[in-house]
Amino acid sequence: MDAQTPDFAWRTASGGFSGLVRVITGQQVSIAAAAAIWARLEAGLGGAVTADAVAALGVAGLRALGLSAPKARYVRAIADAHLCGAINLEALSALDDAAAAEVLCGLTGVGRWTADIYLMFCEGRRDAFPAGDLALQEGLRMAEGGAKRPSERELLARAELWRPYRGVAAHLIWAYYGAMRKRPGVPLPVLEAT
Repeated sequence: MDAQTPDFAWRTASGGFSGLVRVITGQQVSIAAAAAIWARLEAGLGGAVTADAVAALGVAGLRALGLSAPKARYVRAIADAHLCGAINLEALSALDDAAAAEVLCGLTGVGRWTADIYLMFCEGRRDAFPAGDLALQEGLRMAEGGAKRPSERELLARAELWRPYRGVAAHLIWAYYGAMRKRPGVPLPVLEAT
C-alpha cells in the first residue's frame, strides 16, 4: 500500500439491539445518510433505540422516521425476536465468529455483510471481514493498482492470507480508500454492485 495511508482508529459502536439496528440503518446507504436516518430514529424513539420502543412504534412509525419499508420490517422483526427471546445478542460474545455470524444471519434482514459489520464494530472482533463491502473491494483494487474491482468471493479468498486479523486489514484498506478519495486528480469510482 501507499506510504500515504493515514493512521486509523479502530471503529467501534455500541452492541446489542440498538447496535444491530444501527448497522441495518447503514445498509446500502452512505455514512452521512445513515447518520441522518439514525439521528431521526433515535429522536423519534425518545432518545433510546430499544426493542420495546420499536414494537410500540410499528413499521409505519419506523417508516415515518426515515427507514425504508424493508428496513422498517427488518427492524420490527428483530425487535419481535428480541422481545420473545428468540435472539440474545449479548450471548453472541460466547460464540466463535462463524457461529455468531450464523445466528445473526438467521434474523430477518441480516445478511453476511450486516453480520460481519456488527461483529467487527459492535463486538470488536478482529477477524470479521465484510468482503461484500464495495468500498473495501474498491480500496484493495486501488491499493494494488488493479483494473477491476475484486468480487466478494475474490476478496474473501484473498483475505484468507490475513487471518486472524482480517478485520484489521479491512480498517487499513478503508483508511487507504478514504485517503485516496481525498487526493486531487484521483477519479472517484462508481460503487455499484458488480
